[in-house]
Amino acid sequence: MDTLTPSGRSLRERLGASLFARVAGPAGPENRARIHGTPGPRWFGPERPIRTVHGDASMFIGGLSALLLQSLHPLAMAAVAAHSGFRGDPWGRLQRTSTFLAVTTYGTAQDAQRAVDHVRSVHERVRGITAAGESYQAADPHLLGWVHVAEVDSFLRAHQRFGAHPLDAAGCDAYIADTARVATALGVLDPPRDRAALAARLADYRTELRATPEALDAARFILRHPPLPWVARPPYAALAANAVSLLPPWARVQLGLRGGSVVREKCVRVSGHALTRTIRWAIAPPPAPAPAPRPASP
Repeated sequence: MDTLTPSGRSLRERLGASLFARVAGPAGPENRARIHGTPGPRWFGPERPIRTVHGDASMFIGGLSALLLQSLHPLAMAAVAAHSGFRGDPWGRLQRTSTFLAVTTYGTAQDAQRAVDHVRSVHERVRGITAAGESYQAADPHLLGWVHVAEVDSFLRAHQRFGAHPLDAAGCDAYIADTARVATALGVLDPPRDRAALAARLADYRTELRATPEALDAARFILRHPPLPWVARPPYAALAANAVSLLPPWARVQLGLRGGSVVREKCVRVSGHALTRTIRWAIAPPPAPAPAPRPASP
């Protein structure tokens, strides 16, 4: 039962609409209706953990943490810096990423495959040479594998810390297995399917990671100079602090983001819980998928 006063409902609606517009973009309402309202088979049923994780407000923190972690691979960062337009159009990049996650998680199997095919065609055109003279190609399965494991690890860390319904051990493994289906479709070879494999794969990449000038510049832009009005800066600062706190200690060190005192870390975590609760309150859950049409009676 909704116990909010009319003014309370109005505040929630305004805040929810503002957040949704930032994340989903001008085509958000249309995309949402198509993703959740189109009948047909899905890659993931309503009981799958990927729906629980990707539908939770903790993704706001996990997504930002993933960007920071992903930047530590020089080839991945070079591709982002040269081709993604994250500085000129950061919100557009966020909106494209969030739409892809929504389509592959909740959309019909046909729409999910179409989204994957589009991303793969874009990746085929993204290639170049870093300032150090190393060549890169976004479609490289090894590079795709890094982007995938950094993302999955960050999303799961955020959900387990700030999610409304953290997963149990079996649920965590099932989430990683769910994401492996999307990763395989994108061209990742043998993506991890449980926590042990995810941890091992992250460790395998450690020798390749370093904070290039591009990575440090991206971190400064993301954490200190977000393209936001001043009124939105305080909650974003809480989001950014919690995104940093989620990073593995070695990643913080490489990015020059030293941890604070125990008291400060606890305060940061409290702010993260408050922030995700507020986002969860403001954004209404998506509508249930439309039922498949019944066959005509003979």
